[in-house]
Amino acid sequence: MSDLIIRGLHKTFGEHSVLRGVDLSVKNGGLFALLGPSGSGKTTLLRTVCGFERASRGTIEIGGRQVESEDTYVPAQTRRIGYVSQEGSLFPHLSVARNIVFGLSLEQRRARYRVEELLELVGLPLSCADRAPHELSGGQQQRVALARALAPSPSLVMLDEPFSSLDASLRAETRQGVAEALARAGATAVLVTHDQSEALSMGLEVAVLWEGRLIQVAAPEVLYRRPVSREVASFVGEALLLPGFAEQGGARCDLGRLSLSDSAIRGPVDVMIRPEQIQVMAPDRRDGPQDDGCAAVVEAVAFYGHDARLSLRLEGARDADIYARVPGYRAPAAGARVRLAVDGEVVVYPREP
Repeated sequence: MSDLIIRGLHKTFGEHSVLRGVDLSVKNGGLFALLGPSGSGKTTLLRTVCGFERASRGTIEIGGRQVESEDTYVPAQTRRIGYVSQEGSLFPHLSVARNIVFGLSLEQRRARYRVEELLELVGLPLSCADRAPHELSGGQQQRVALARALAPSPSLVMLDEPFSSLDASLRAETRQGVAEALARAGATAVLVTHDQSEALSMGLEVAVLWEGRLIQVAAPEVLYRRPVSREVASFVGEALLLPGFAEQGGARCDLGRLSLSDSAIRGPVDVMIRPEQIQVMAPDRRDGPQDDGCAAVVEAVAFYGHDARLSLRLEGARDADIYARVPGYRAPAAGARVRLAVDGEVVVYPREP
């Protein structure tokens, strides 16, 4: 069963078309990530699903109930959608408990309905209930915002880049806490984000929105390993694109003959390789993924601690911009001679004549 079904959704502002025929189905009880660059239409899609904007064309169904069509429009306040914004948007003059019950009936607000249950659900101590929002950390405030969104038992929870204002260390912890809370609640949720690692680590499925169109919907591993286009490959993580030639069983490029994930493609191609697939070895080693690797020189090293990004120049007449990612403790020094080999299958995209 799907809790959110979108069919042929269009949205225009004057002459500007923002959403161009979006079709999407979000399964019941899962966390779905909607990923896209700035200007791709993510916020417009979220606002249209929530009912903050009217669709120009198309239908939206939530929990088996049609809320948007040519003849139907259900107002935002009756769509039973929980909404968590980037900043959490808690009321500073209300306690945590009063923030959580704000959208409920007067009787439920007076009874502090489900406050203890919801605080426990989002991983906050019960002592937070009577505290003011400014007494909490940014991550705790976002958990309170999630508790408020879950309080009315919504059909759907929409998360609008809810971690973007947090620092890096707090972001990872809060992501995990929010994902666990949503899973315990059995909630169907859509996470809207431009952060690739966030989408891949949280979403059971990830959709890429590009210039108002959904161009790929897949499990995170499939999306990362087999992106459908050069644009998706370059947006979802780092991608090295090298000219090559696809033939039966493999593709040839400056890094040698590589195994293909799709052996049906033939002819001139761009070969997509993830930087972490490139194995960097001592120049005299021959025990890598392919025995005949390529000799190269390390031109620069960007050290990040847990890993390092190497800029490499292939020896000989070949002039390719190569870079690789290796564990930080194994990073060679700039100027070192190394041998390169590619591990695993690669993806290719046909080149236009």
